[in-house]
Amino acid sequence: MRLCRATLSRLRSHDSVASYGEDRRSAIGAKAAGRPEGPPLHVIGVVAAAALVMAQAFGPAVVGAQEIRPSFSEWLAGVRSEAIARGVKAEFVDEALEGVEEPLPVILERDRAQAETVFSLEHYVSRRLTVKLITNGREAFAHNRDLLGEIGSTYGVPPQIIAAIWGIESNYGRFSGVRPTVAALATLAWDPRRATFFRGELFNALEILNRGDIDLSQLKGSWAGAMGQVQFMPSSYLQYAQDYDGDGRRDIWSTPSDIFASIANYLSGRGWWLDAPWGREVRVDAETAARIRRDVAMRDGSCQATRNMTAALPPTEWQALGVRLTSGKPLPKSDVPMSLVSGSTRHFLVTGNYDAILEYNCSHSYAITVALLGDAIASTAKVKATPAAKTKSHPRPPKRG
Repeated sequence: MRLCRATLSRLRSHDSVASYGEDRRSAIGAKAAGRPEGPPLHVIGVVAAAALVMAQAFGPAVVGAQEIRPSFSEWLAGVRSEAIARGVKAEFVDEALEGVEEPLPVILERDRAQAETVFSLEHYVSRRLTVKLITNGREAFAHNRDLLGEIGSTYGVPPQIIAAIWGIESNYGRFSGVRPTVAALATLAWDPRRATFFRGELFNALEILNRGDIDLSQLKGSWAGAMGQVQFMPSSYLQYAQDYDGDGRRDIWSTPSDIFASIANYLSGRGWWLDAPWGREVRVDAETAARIRRDVAMRDGSCQATRNMTAALPPTEWQALGVRLTSGKPLPKSDVPMSLVSGSTRHFLVTGNYDAILEYNCSHSYAITVALLGDAIASTAKVKATPAAKTKSHPRPPKRG
């Protein structure tokens, strides 16, 4: 998402997301960053004990008993030197780092309490897929219909899916984040939990400034460093952001054509295939769920969401296993393989196009919400509120441990 929004695993990395995110991952693009572990502390005497206390608060990078982590200012000086060595002009580096004096506690708090890791799929979908979100989405889609249609045709991505991601990530352009991107990324790069990933994103953000796509005062986004109305991480921006209007700037903050084209380019680059749907909701009764647990393998994957879905099977095999449309009718005939994604009470058969949404933010809560929102935006049916999550259900196909 993705995360990708993502983000961030939505970030997004998200098996349910606040807006990415996730997983976003997003944001996005926002994609899940590895999970490096800090090296062990060797506690020697009072000095080392004090170092341990600091390590618990801020995260150590101690290699040996006598080697203590540098202060934040010393660490930031190293970032400055490396950025210049990478080719970023010194004046841009100095301007960007001038106001960054210490790690921001609010950023670390948000990083450890992402909504996509707190809520179930059903809870997240019912919380996010509101009548207001759908109604606003239809209005925004109608207002931008020609542009979205043109860009959808150019990149081979359904315009309603572009609009849905735009809606989830920025509430259709109403909000794209207020956190200074450089300060947020510096905080997360300083924290050892995912230091390598966010240090790279910090250098990418400085490179964006170096290229002149955005002024520092406008370089803002989420607490996780996801930027603009598309909530791209800087690396995704450098790879996928588009200058669709040809003005020389890839403006994902305020230019609709660049925003829509950047979302479409990301999904296209992540494997969206125009001739296939994302999938559909289906019915899985208790007997069918048990049969699936017994007979259908789970997928491998680089993030938790991709491991919490089945291997892809042709619809005829899902039909034989007992999966039906929500109406109880047989599944439509198709040659497109589909995987099963299950929450506690709701189940979805999804194609490879769903994987492109997961790339934006690797969270089923995020990706299912985007997909359902896209369907609702394109529909002419009366808008209905998403039913609240149920607390009891029949057994569901298992997640991998």
